[in-house]
Amino acid sequence: MSLGLSSTRSSAAGCWLVIYPVAVFSSRNFKLQDKAERIVILGTGGTIAGKAADAADNVGYKAGQVGVDQLVLAAPPLAAFKLETEQVAQLDSKDMDFATWQRLAQAVDRHLQRDDVRGVVITHGTDTLEETAYLLMRVLAPRKPVVLTAAMRPSTALQADGPQNLLDAVAVASQAASGVFAVLAGRIHGATRLRKVHSYAIDAFASVEGGALGTVEEGRVRWLSQAEAELPPLGLSRIARDASQWPWVEIVQNHAGADGRVVEAMLAHGVHGIVVAGTGNGTLSNGLTAALQKARDRGVSVLRSTRCDAGPVIGGELPSAGALSPVKARIELLLQLLA
Repeated sequence: MSLGLSSTRSSAAGCWLVIYPVAVFSSRNFKLQDKAERIVILGTGGTIAGKAADAADNVGYKAGQVGVDQLVLAAPPLAAFKLETEQVAQLDSKDMDFATWQRLAQAVDRHLQRDDVRGVVITHGTDTLEETAYLLMRVLAPRKPVVLTAAMRPSTALQADGPQNLLDAVAVASQAASGVFAVLAGRIHGATRLRKVHSYAIDAFASVEGGALGTVEEGRVRWLSQAEAELPPLGLSRIARDASQWPWVEIVQNHAGADGRVVEAMLAHGVHGIVVAGTGNGTLSNGLTAALQKARDRGVSVLRSTRCDAGPVIGGELPSAGALSPVKARIELLLQLLA
């Protein structure tokens, strides 16, 4: 291709994020300082690859319609980089599933092991991006950067945000030392503290408990804080089991009038693990507490999280998920059970 791309079609992380000072990127004078120059971009679909019939329509679009090669062509400054693309999946991230997670993690690991690869960028939908980022952070120990990016507007929008986000993500992948990041709206986030906090706005993501790790400003990567401390990696072998055989882990929520009937229903159908999103400091109604204790007595694993956007769950009789959001606590419990 004219942008120097080589395209493949196969569809075949907890760690400490080590961040060092980085050089300034310019599309005119960019030069990598080591032999690993290639950035691999893995496409999975999402709004960034979405299309609408009307350019003024930012809602009535269909996600996952544009191939990853086309996403690269929509950002001409990417011609400054040595790129390779692979279409791992093409779906709306609200439909993200275990099989795609497994295939994606294996693809990331495969490319990271190549001597000529500097880093990996993943184009993703926004709905479950924070979950995928956390999964990759827990099962990989990347010595190179893995950067997820996305868009809140489809590729056909009058002011599509996807091309800039992709350009920024590649800039970060070319300069960061190691770790799993998300780059959106000019901000660099770590996998653990990342949250989608707005349903529609362009800057829909935030890092709770400390803010973003850095920014990308007109091609300049600027780090604002030290890397967040991540959990040690569990290893890719955790997800080697066929995706159809992964444990069933569900999320329940405490709310006014909550009782234990939903937990009883799950027990009757063979649930393996339950994450409960409690109110405040993970508080639960008496009925829900009793039902979850019953589930534990029957061998079901339980983790207690909170509906709050930030802050840890401290104390209590049921095991705490710490500061993990309910969806990330579900991934943590799922990976523990996959052991």
